[in-house]
Amino acid sequence: MKKVAVLSMTFLFAVSMVMGQATKKATVPLKKLAGKDINIVSKNNFNSEFGNITNVKWEKSAYFDEATFTKNGKEMKAFFDDEGNFVGTTSHVTFADIPANGQKEIKSKYKDYSINPVIVFFDDNEKVDTDMILYGTQFEDADNYFVELSKGTKKIVLQVNPEGMVNYFTEIK
Repeated sequence: MKKVAVLSMTFLFAVSMVMGQATKKATVPLKKLAGKDINIVSKNNFNSEFGNITNVKWEKSAYFDEATFTKNGKEMKAFFDDEGNFVGTTSHVTFADIPANGQKEIKSKYKDYSINPVIVFFDDNEKVDTDMILYGTQFEDADNYFVELSKGTKKIVLQVNPEGMVNYFTEIK
């Protein structure tokens, strides 16, 4: 009887582990952009998403068509993937814009570090599954704050989600 119970528990544990792994999104490497010109689909999707904004500066990075523009007095950058899909925007925010519990954790765990003025908010387009790259590091698409800290010559970036959960993201070299 004990063997049956142990085997049943082992089976249930194994099934739950497999199911948990199956639901986790796998990180798919981003496709590099071809050519030198901005994709017309990116431009059309920009206009659909943001309307008639003047003074848009377009750049082509390795993985995204990037549009830098000002909306409601705030400078933003919009990112479009290899198919011209709108991935999301970045904008600069202040430390006070980060959720309070994230601020508290950063001040507590990283008290030896200085908080740099560069804090980026990535606002994900939830309709598109394309991951994002910031600071040379790919991450799953989701709204996040990125806080630069420094201690002497060492510079790091922390990732803070909208609930205030803080994670180490990368070191700036």
